[in-house]
Amino acid sequence: MYCPFCRNPDSRVVDSRLSDDGSSIRRRRQCTECGRRFSTVETASLSVTKRSGVAEPFSRSKVISGVRKACQGRPVTDDDLAKLAQEVEESIRASGAAEIDANDVGLAILDPLKRLDLVAYLRFASVYQAFDSLEDFERSIESLRHEYPAQAGKAFGGGNP
Repeated sequence: MYCPFCRNPDSRVVDSRLSDDGSSIRRRRQCTECGRRFSTVETASLSVTKRSGVAEPFSRSKVISGVRKACQGRPVTDDDLAKLAQEVEESIRASGAAEIDANDVGLAILDPLKRLDLVAYLRFASVYQAFDSLEDFERSIESLRHEYPAQAGKAFGGGNP
């Protein structure tokens, strides 16, 4: 770590603390050359491997933009989407993996999206679970009716089966 004041490549750690949300470490450092102090923040990197094999950094904004399409015309706010993206990132980081497949990110979105909006969930799930027929939709709707009877009645009509 180079000192931002004198560019000396050596410093010592004076203090370390977890950030507020626990996802990073803040370190207070002191340069061994000039003696000035500075702070660094360390976070674990999380990469997403796309189908093409290319790896890129995890992006909450990409999660939000993908889910936003499924939520089009639904009563879902930008704050709801931001919370969902945060929940997805936290669950992926909790797995301990430094690299995750893009399809696994899509699958990690399903549970929080199901709790947020059933219609948006069904739209999103139809892509990530590769629905091939009307029967796939019917099975999923039936499952949602049993799991969330009150919300499913409003979302899909008909209430309890």
